[in-house]
Amino acid sequence: MQGALTRYRIIAWIVGVVLLALTVGMVLKYGPADDATLVETVGQVHGFLYMVYLVCTFDLSRRVPWPFKRMLLVMLAGTVPFFSFWAERHVTRHWVPVAEPALSE
Repeated sequence: MQGALTRYRIIAWIVGVVLLALTVGMVLKYGPADDATLVETVGQVHGFLYMVYLVCTFDLSRRVPWPFKRMLLVMLAGTVPFFSFWAERHVTRHWVPVAEPALSE
């Protein structure tokens, strides 16, 4: 389970950063710069990485018995700027059980 959590945390941060870059690209495209280059390149990268994010989230949700609604909410976190960072932190702190340390004899 620890490997699935680590993979999820890494891809959540990557998807979050790329989504922020895509948001900046959207501002540049529809703002005064009128330049769509960043959106065209980063948009495709974000689309691919979001699919990897979905797979990692599904893997984690199967290893940690989450309800279907929670899994969907975490999956949707990769579509809203800054929300994937919040979801990653919330998943790590609240929704994944921490293994108890072994008792020393």
